[in-house]
Amino acid sequence: MDLRKLKTLIDLVETSGIAELEIQEGEERVRITRARPPAPSTYLVPGAAPSPGAAPAFPGERPPPAASGAVPNAEAPASHAPEGHLVKSPMVGTFYRSGSPGAKSFVDVGDTVKEGDTLCIIEAMKLMNEIESDKAGVVKAILVENGQPVEFGQPLFVIA
Repeated sequence: MDLRKLKTLIDLVETSGIAELEIQEGEERVRITRARPPAPSTYLVPGAAPSPGAAPAFPGERPPPAASGAVPNAEAPASHAPEGHLVKSPMVGTFYRSGSPGAKSFVDVGDTVKEGDTLCIIEAMKLMNEIESDKAGVVKAILVENGQPVEFGQPLFVIA
């Protein structure tokens, strides 16, 4: 098989979605295989740790080594957030404490809120969604920084 034909076949494999190509012409046989994509990034959630002996992500891959000094079944450290009712994000988006840049925040720590009062805005897909308090009380903590991305179910405020 000539070199130009091999180069054409390699280019074909690279530009197409196929992972492997095998061609046989007479007694000549060529197999072209694409490299396996890199392993996906691992995101660690604060307070969460991979379980010891977790299954490997890919077949043939070794499980991650256990952290040195780790004690199995040890209790997680206590959360530093004040006790109270958690107001959680109802969607994925960007957290904003005020209606516009430079404007006064909807609430600050120590403010008294009623049920239905606006606590913040979460921008999702260019839409500004007002997040309202679902409980009356005093804002004990704001758990997210202004402009920070938030996930569905992520705690935003502590109200007691």
